[in-house]
Amino acid sequence: QVKLVESGGGSVQAGGSLRLSCTASGYTYSRGRMAWFRQAPGREREGVASIIPSTGGTFYADSVKGRFTISQDSAKNIVTLQMDSLNPEDTAMYFCAASLRPWYSPGPWSDTATYNYWGQGTQVTVSS
Repeated sequence: QVKLVESGGGSVQAGGSLRLSCTASGYTYSRGRMAWFRQAPGREREGVASIIPSTGGTFYADSVKGRFTISQDSAKNIVTLQMDSLNPEDTAMYFCAASLRPWYSPGPWSDTATYNYWGQGTQVTVSS
């Protein structure tokens, strides 16, 4: 059984940093993909960043490029999202997700329908 548990959310002032972690248990699909999504009140869930565990390849939403970094500790099954230069528009619930769809399948990595497992989310609040 796959379980994803997020941690590291909190409140920070604009310009600050936070580091989110996702501990994955039971997810061993070698051709899959993991990602971070976020959802603000009244808005759709959107992809923030993705990583391919088998290759280390990373992908980012335009809105976070140059500010956020996704990485993995394969030995510990942890995916981390380092968030720097945060601004109030980054305020949202952040979710970790894992996909059983081969990473080389066509279509955007940020399609929520292609992810099979989700964590419970961790809140990030950025004040101005």
